[in-house]
Amino acid sequence: MQLVKEGDLDKMSLLFKRHYRALYGFLYHMTHDKGDSEDMVQNIFYRMLKYRRSYTGTGAFQTWMFHIARNVLKDRAKKRPPAPVSDKMDRLTENLSDGKTASDQLEKTQAQQELYRAMELLNDEAREILTLSKFQELKYQDIALILNIGEGTVKVRVHRAINELKNIYKKNRLL
Repeated sequence: MQLVKEGDLDKMSLLFKRHYRALYGFLYHMTHDKGDSEDMVQNIFYRMLKYRRSYTGTGAFQTWMFHIARNVLKDRAKKRPPAPVSDKMDRLTENLSDGKTASDQLEKTQAQQELYRAMELLNDEAREILTLSKFQELKYQDIALILNIGEGTVKVRVHRAINELKNIYKKNRLL
């Protein structure tokens, strides 16, 4: 990113190749909308290019990138209401195949659907912190920088979000 900041705009394609999947995964876990997630990734890279002079290089590039991603996500939320959970679940189950037997696949699909339903019932803060820590596999230190909170606070919030997710998941399995 430092090279892009200094004017070597061709390096932006390398950043795109390296970070597209991570950004898309984060956005998809937050929205469960393929098209919107793809559009938002494009918007993030546009903003990275537009605001490249604000990149200081003092922290991890990923931290700066996820700050932009969170802002794009917030802008999207302001523009449109969230889709109903049933619409999101339809999109989630579109491509859940792994080549196993039909009963194994059905069992896995049902478990995934239940997990995603439980994730949907979490508040945005809990869903975001779990997505960053468990799906994006970011370190607590990096999440703290992205969210502008202390590392200890991240640990507590992740722990609480996991417990809340477990409770929601168990409760929904009993219904």
